[in-house]
Amino acid sequence: MMEKPLMRTFQGPQITSSAGAALAVVPPPGMMRDSRQPGELWSYAVYALVTVGCVALGYYQFHAVVLRILAIAVKQHGIRAFAYPTLFWLGLGFLLIVVRTIFWILYRPAPPVSREAAPPLTVIIPAYNEGAMVLQSIESAAKADYPHDRLEILVIDDGSKDDTWSYISQAAARYPGLVTALRHERNRGKREALALGFSRARGEILVTIDSDSVIERGALLALAGPFRDPKIGAVAGRVEVYNRAHGVIPRMLHVRYMLSFDMLRATESVYRNVYCCPGALTGLRASGVRKVLERWKHQEFLGSRCTFGEDRAMTNYLLDSGYDTVYQRTAVVHTLVPISYAKLCKMLLRWDRSYVREEIRFTRIVWKRPWPTRLMALFDRAVTNFRYPASYSSLGLLPLLVMNDPTITVPMMTTVGAMSLFSVLYYLRSERSMNFLYGVLYTYYSAIALFWIFPYAVATVRSRKWMTR
Repeated sequence: MMEKPLMRTFQGPQITSSAGAALAVVPPPGMMRDSRQPGELWSYAVYALVTVGCVALGYYQFHAVVLRILAIAVKQHGIRAFAYPTLFWLGLGFLLIVVRTIFWILYRPAPPVSREAAPPLTVIIPAYNEGAMVLQSIESAAKADYPHDRLEILVIDDGSKDDTWSYISQAAARYPGLVTALRHERNRGKREALALGFSRARGEILVTIDSDSVIERGALLALAGPFRDPKIGAVAGRVEVYNRAHGVIPRMLHVRYMLSFDMLRATESVYRNVYCCPGALTGLRASGVRKVLERWKHQEFLGSRCTFGEDRAMTNYLLDSGYDTVYQRTAVVHTLVPISYAKLCKMLLRWDRSYVREEIRFTRIVWKRPWPTRLMALFDRAVTNFRYPASYSSLGLLPLLVMNDPTITVPMMTTVGAMSLFSVLYYLRSERSMNFLYGVLYTYYSAIALFWIFPYAVATVRSRKWMTR
């Protein structure tokens, strides 16, 4: 059974996912890795392309946009309040891009642990109304390349109202001694389900997998690799989109996920401060989790009980305890994503609310980090978060600039497109395909259709609604 390739576990009937799509249970494109695995020469070619693109973007941005905006601001004093913050952010943002690019090139994943040296490991899969998809998730963990005598899989049904429990029970019967089925009689939330798994786990490493996700065969050995270092408290896996063939939104999100993980988290990993280790696939040091479990379980923000964002919250608790967090490129999971605008908005609202909450918490935690990490984290978070007031002030700046100089519209829109095209070049290191163009499309889609989400998330940050259930 262990020798069978993971793709064989995806045979079966059609299922309906919690993302709202009918999905054929077949291998997602990313599982067929041999057809797209980049070689070393290709990687160096992409590094060179990104470097050239970075220089070209900086030159164009300065000469075509910055100098023209400054010239208009000198003549029109009324727009200075909008112009100067925008230009300041553009300058710092470009510097951050340069630093991130250097770190991205320097990043290397840790070697996987060998089967002989593999530590006791517990996979924890919380599920709520997931239906047949939870069986695929369990199967992927059970058939992963990891010694069964050091592996346990705990699956928690969090009071599902559909047939999720029957699939979990089926998996427990199929893998006796390996899969343990646990159940909440009523829905208590994902955090409570995970807490039950954490309290029952016997492994030295705890691996969380979402019930709408499947891992690749080598993911567990790869995820355990960085834990050789006792300073590592959490390891983020690489998340790719399972259902990317089901519409434009999943295709766009696939590119964004790849950039978020294989670029952004790779750069964070170099200074050992990955800000969010995702619930879809993350390894946690069990001894570290036990130290913070009760505080994490009963976390409150502005007097309201925290019910989502449990992954980033746990990451912050471990950083606060003195652990480092890293990213492991070779530990791959494929997860379902929304295929409709409404469900996408609900997911992003939930993410942004937890982002606001945990960013505020991190402003206290950052001062406990080692000084090189602290300096980089302060610079990264300051520039990243300044983009919100800068970008929204630019909405007021654009019409004023156009009124004074209509010809500036073209270079500004060209800059937006160029920056978008440049940002998705990083994607080519991971996947040699034209799908990177969906990343450019997402930039315009986000600016037009999703710009309202972050301000609304700030205004409703105390909300406890999961929304996608």
